[in-house]
Amino acid sequence: MKMYSISTPISIRKKALLEKNTFINDEIGHSVITRFICCECSHENTVEIIPYQSGFPVLQLYHDDKIVSGGELLRNGMVAETLQSMLHFGELTVNNLPTLYFGTSCKTCYSRYICLFGYGEKQPGQTILTISGVWKYDDLK
Repeated sequence: MKMYSISTPISIRKKALLEKNTFINDEIGHSVITRFICCECSHENTVEIIPYQSGFPVLQLYHDDKIVSGGELLRNGMVAETLQSMLHFGELTVNNLPTLYFGTSCKTCYSRYICLFGYGEKQPGQTILTISGVWKYDDLK
């Protein structure tokens, strides 16, 4: 599965069905693997997230509303407003953790998707990776 950053304006369409979205401590290991069902062709696609290697800062998406507005991310449940005590991770996060995203596509029909996830130490001794979801998107240009 190819991961890429998104650099042109997009419109969020539909949330895909995700097999599993929360991984804690030993479930994370070297990487996390989950699957999502394509909204167009129903193909089961695999997503592998490697901590500290996969993804791009979510701020790149909503900074100056260049790719997608923060409001659209919030409306679609992709992120939430960050608690005041965690604002050093950014204004919008997944589970109040450092939040990353990546673009990918369906292996069968090539529909494009965006995945957002938060990763970090939620409390001492508890590392968590939470995927807020995988959404189909369209380019606006």
